[in-house]
Amino acid sequence: MALVKAEERVPARMPLAVYEKISEAAAVVGATLNQFLVSAAIEKANAILEQERVINLSAKSAKIVFDLIENPPKPNKHLKKALQTRKELLCK
Repeated sequence: MALVKAEERVPARMPLAVYEKISEAAAVVGATLNQFLVSAAIEKANAILEQERVINLSAKSAKIVFDLIENPPKPNKHLKKALQTRKELLCK
């Protein structure tokens, strides 16, 4: 039976001034240094992933996108050629 690791360690080296600042901030919010670092890291990770996964559009741009989805234009010669190339490459 294989053991499953539930936690991992992340070693971090930093200048003393950075360490002291982070330690002070952790103390202010009543967290351990580890709790503070994990909390800050997960907040940053969530922000980055949200930024990469979400497309923000203005109301005008969103209307254009939805109108195109509901009423797509007829395929032009470039799209027809691309579809034919795709068919030739993938449907051999």
